[in-house]
Amino acid sequence: MRTAQDYEVEGRYAAASDVDAPSGMGWVTFAAVILGLAGVWNSIDGILAISSSRVYTANSVYVFSDLNTWGWIMLILGIIQIIAAGSLLAGSEFARWFGIAAAGLNAIGQLLFVPVYPWWGIAMFTLDVLVIYGLAVYAGSRLRTA
Repeated sequence: MRTAQDYEVEGRYAAASDVDAPSGMGWVTFAAVILGLAGVWNSIDGILAISSSRVYTANSVYVFSDLNTWGWIMLILGIIQIIAAGSLLAGSEFARWFGIAAAGLNAIGQLLFVPVYPWWGIAMFTLDVLVIYGLAVYAGSRLRTA
């Protein structure tokens, strides 16, 4: 298959259908979008917990202290995920490992969230595993050289 540089030499621009996208670009895009959405959701979740909203059940047992502490943990985790999603779009090797770390922390956080909302925690854990897979296999320098 021809690359964009081949078409530029011939004096015309390459159409999107003429050039193959790097292998795994869809997985990296998926990882960035899911990290961004999870970051926004965790930030909202943290703000709700800090403000003592009635979203959470009254008799829940929290792993870390109380609802306020859990809210701060989720807010910080959400901010980390949003930063990781933004840095993934640059495609650096650091962004790959930072995204894997952010998804791993969120996976652990969601497992700690299972006693409060079990189905939500398991669903988010599953998405975090898919994000880690996509970044571990397809992101970084392999994406740029494919």
